[in-house]
Amino acid sequence: PISGYGVAKVLDSTHPDFNKGDLISGITNWEEYSLITNPESLIKIQHTHIPLSYYTGILGMAGLTAYACFYEICVPKKGDTVFVSAASGAVGQLVGQFAKLSGCYVVGSAGSKEKVDLLKNDFGFDEAFNYKEEQDLDIALKRYFPNGIDIYFENVGGKMLDAVLCNMRVHGRIAVCGMISQYNLNRPEGINNLMFLILKRIRMEGFLVVDYHHLYPKLFEMIIPLIREGKITYVEDTVESLDNAPAALVGLFSGRNVGKQVVAIAHE
Repeated sequence: PISGYGVAKVLDSTHPDFNKGDLISGITNWEEYSLITNPESLIKIQHTHIPLSYYTGILGMAGLTAYACFYEICVPKKGDTVFVSAASGAVGQLVGQFAKLSGCYVVGSAGSKEKVDLLKNDFGFDEAFNYKEEQDLDIALKRYFPNGIDIYFENVGGKMLDAVLCNMRVHGRIAVCGMISQYNLNRPEGINNLMFLILKRIRMEGFLVVDYHHLYPKLFEMIIPLIREGKITYVEDTVESLDNAPAALVGLFSGRNVGKQVVAIAHE
């Protein structure tokens, strides 16, 4: 079976740290029942008053990705200009809100009017645009960032990255979280504007969330109060049953989902 981040209930355990009835989050399989032989990688869920699905997203990999990548790699300062691509997705929506909480000016790109409206009206982005409607991404970015971009949170790659490089400010930071536009291409698109890394002294750094698992306590300390106080919004796109999981996965690559894609295999 395919594996991924999930939430589950312990039905039986011989591990001293996990008991029958405990709720856990971490790497599980796409199946109704799983035998987990390395439970040390799991997190025991303590805050059960929060929707359990949040542990697959805002309190799971997506939340930790946004938190660690934005604060550890991007190192935001009040007044920074921030651009987030694929901004309505599981990670992008959080990065934009973290940036606003840090006093930054934030613009996001997405692939539909519905998602653009979500960015501005629900997530509090200062501006947002539909990249599919833009004839020239370089011109679009100059419209929203006339003085350049301090921080780019990269989720897309390809033409978007090429356009962003032209519009970065001196000593800008690019955190490379993903490049979804390139994953299924037989020949990935080349990047033509890498010279700007030199000219503008840009720091561009790749990122894997597994390197930052030690920051989960800091993530929870910051984000759980924000959830309780309604100061952060998180949108999920939930489909029911394992039978619909393949279509949900494929839909990610065409932008069909709005928010974090979740598959509900079972309900208590």
